[in-house]
Amino acid sequence: MIASLMPTYNRADLAFERGDGVWLYTVDGRRFLDFGAGIATSSLGHNHPHLVSAIAEQAGRVMHVSNLYRVPQAERLAARLVEATFADSVFFCNSGAEANEGMVKMMRRAQAATGHEERTRIICFDGAFHGRTLAMLSATGNAKYLSGFGEPAPGFDHVPLGNMNALRDAIGPTTAGIMLEPIQGESGVNASSIRFLQELRAAADEFGLLLGFDEVQCGMGRTGRLFAHEWADVRPDVVSAAKGIGGGFPLGAILATEAVARHLTPGSHGTTFGGNPLACAAGNAVLDVLLAPGFLSTPGHPGHVEIVGRVLFDALEQLVRARPDMFERVRGHETNNGLMIGLKCRHPAAALQDAALQEHLLVVTAGDNVLRIIPPLVVNEDECLEAVARLGRAAERVSPSVVAQSMGAQPEMAVE
Repeated sequence: MIASLMPTYNRADLAFERGDGVWLYTVDGRRFLDFGAGIATSSLGHNHPHLVSAIAEQAGRVMHVSNLYRVPQAERLAARLVEATFADSVFFCNSGAEANEGMVKMMRRAQAATGHEERTRIICFDGAFHGRTLAMLSATGNAKYLSGFGEPAPGFDHVPLGNMNALRDAIGPTTAGIMLEPIQGESGVNASSIRFLQELRAAADEFGLLLGFDEVQCGMGRTGRLFAHEWADVRPDVVSAAKGIGGGFPLGAILATEAVARHLTPGSHGTTFGGNPLACAAGNAVLDVLLAPGFLSTPGHPGHVEIVGRVLFDALEQLVRARPDMFERVRGHETNNGLMIGLKCRHPAAALQDAALQEHLLVVTAGDNVLRIIPPLVVNEDECLEAVARLGRAAERVSPSVVAQSMGAQPEMAVE
């Protein structure tokens, strides 16, 4: 008999009743070190006093009014994002998939409005994950995710990540733009090089295409700057954001230049819940922390996320050297910045994830047999070292018999 809650997730037998910083507490009193952060979403950790206060205060005033009226909280959040980024305008929605859908719509609309209605196709990359809607499943291109849902939505072409020759070959008269995650999370923390991002910008300019970055997972401070593409000094045309933008409260955003955003006129796009007062109160509270001096990096001045991220990266590299039988290497941004790190395993990552649970450590599996290490951005150095120590003990738990039993199983990505 089917459960009342649809069985779309393989859930661990854990239920958390409260949190404090990077720690989560189960209903039976066990304490877990959270280095999954709700899949890179709980950017300020759990029970952050400023975020909690902002949400509670706004909830006590007004939560939702619809976009038939002005929303001062959304206006303020948009203005702050514009001031801090490449963007000239922002559209708020509810999730990463919705933000990516909107990004594709913006690209197509901008091309049509400038005399190129034939330009509708978007070039995406192998290993991508752009969301679970029908169109974003097609943009993702993963056959497993598409199975059983009929014909893929048209308009998406896929090329190997990092291959400029393949990208140039895929550009045609109906190509509207390029959509890329600067760091692919779901397929195993695969980071594009700074040079590749710069070459994408050059190719887009050469062929009159729009360049869009999906920063749903790698954005909002995760790499040590507000957005990952900033490390490459590249100015995109449009960027999607979600996950950490609301610190755990549902919120998504599409940031765009005026040349793109001005074509989304009244009636061309919309949302019921997106940008409501409560969501944007959460978003503003998160920005208060992220944009505080010293939290994120500026040129020549490493911030908290970068500094702590380097400690975590170095400690994980030491673990790899100590246990080469269990771990192959550490993955991350080419500058080793930030708190989006992959640990490539020699044995099934799922077995190591289960062993980490026994050490009261939460991590997230990804494709290519990788464990994602994505703690809240407020994590400190001691907590990072403690997490690595628990991973080391988890490796000791994975006995040869356990490894042998699981060798035939394909590692699964976390279901978002």
